[in-house]
Amino acid sequence: MGAGGTGAQVHAHVVKAGCEPDAFVRNALIGMHASCGDLEVAAALFDSGARRDAVAWSAMISGCARRGDICAARELFDESPVKDLVSWNVMITAYAKRGEIAMARELFDQVPERDVVSWNSMISGYVRCGSLRHAMELFEEMQGMGEKPDTVTVLSLLSACADSGALDVGRRLHSYLSERFSRTGLTTILGNALIDMYAKCGSMKSAHEVFCSMRDKDVSTWNSIIGGNALHGHVNESIDMFEKMHKGNVKPDEITFVAVLVACSHGGMVDRGHKYFNLMQQQYRIEPNIKHYGCMVDILSRAGLLKEAFEFIDTMKVEPNSVIWRTLLGACRIHGEIELAEHANRELLKARSDASGDYVLLSNIYASVGEWLGSEKMRNLMDDTGVNKEAAAVSRNWIPWPVHLSMKSKRPSITSHAIIGSNHARDIADVFTEMQLKGHFNDVDGFSFDNPLGCWSFILSWTHEQWN
Repeated sequence: MGAGGTGAQVHAHVVKAGCEPDAFVRNALIGMHASCGDLEVAAALFDSGARRDAVAWSAMISGCARRGDICAARELFDESPVKDLVSWNVMITAYAKRGEIAMARELFDQVPERDVVSWNSMISGYVRCGSLRHAMELFEEMQGMGEKPDTVTVLSLLSACADSGALDVGRRLHSYLSERFSRTGLTTILGNALIDMYAKCGSMKSAHEVFCSMRDKDVSTWNSIIGGNALHGHVNESIDMFEKMHKGNVKPDEITFVAVLVACSHGGMVDRGHKYFNLMQQQYRIEPNIKHYGCMVDILSRAGLLKEAFEFIDTMKVEPNSVIWRTLLGACRIHGEIELAEHANRELLKARSDASGDYVLLSNIYASVGEWLGSEKMRNLMDDTGVNKEAAAVSRNWIPWPVHLSMKSKRPSITSHAIIGSNHARDIADVFTEMQLKGHFNDVDGFSFDNPLGCWSFILSWTHEQWN
């Protein structure tokens, strides 16, 4: 039975006991039904009360806001004769979560008295909107007005620093925490947030210092340091940390194994990757998910073991997704494996026939090994199936004159009849392919049609070298 069903039973017992008319009990019932999303019953109780106090109004406002009906919540808020701090905070939070930061700030500035929830709601709203500067200004103002930030405040700001790479701001927050927790030491949750922030900002030295200073470490602590090292290519450090965790008292979870498999991928450690993949299942009884399988495919693909990667996919207990097939397709391009690339591309197109990037990637694989007919075929297939690749934003400024390449003779000629001096990358790619089919140039290792500027520069530089 869900919360609503249990609440209905409680309500029935209250009615049977004759306690419903009591104002305190009625307010509790309004809050219960509003929290469970049963606003119709809550509204009926609310309307039946001869005297509605601030608690009843707050319960109804909270219920509407929780259901996402901010208009109804605001209407009740405006009608409320007595607005308590709970109501103010509910409305500030509701607007902030919807991204209506101006409305949230308007109410925040009007609230007669603020508590830490008011500040946190506004700071989190700015963080959610990507305005770390305004969030930090409020953080400083909050302390200046004598309000002590709590864990929620700092976690929100550290998360914003991690996402935006604001290392300097993160260090300021670390200094604040070091001063505040100078006697007791950092809590585990704050230490984890600092490690995550430093890792995402690229300062692994600071991340390690925080890690070593922590008295209590949980699985998230280890995951953050292992994953951070793996992310930045510090393969040996990541592996060493995993081995310490594995031999210690903290049990790795599925996130841990994703992190250590990423490290194996970056380090080209095929055997060790297999070892950890098997360890996860055999010792820790963790069933691999799509991320673990994807890491193993990446390990094999980076090592050039493409056939083994395809065979591994056949053993997967879950359906391979487009990320896995695209990983293989990219590896096929690097190693010039046309046949396997075609297989991977067929699987990709089954899943997403409108994914133009997959057509383009296979077209580039053909081009990289000189299979220009295959490359042109894929481009034509995009047209035939109605798949359009959005052209990159390319300015005409990089082409000093309108250009037309004539293909009537072996020597391409540049005239003033413009068909390419525009932002249509496909036009450039078509010209390039036609020149290849005419045998004008063949050594284009690593060339991509997806860079129209590079493509055009290649054509013009080749023309200049050959005929000027």
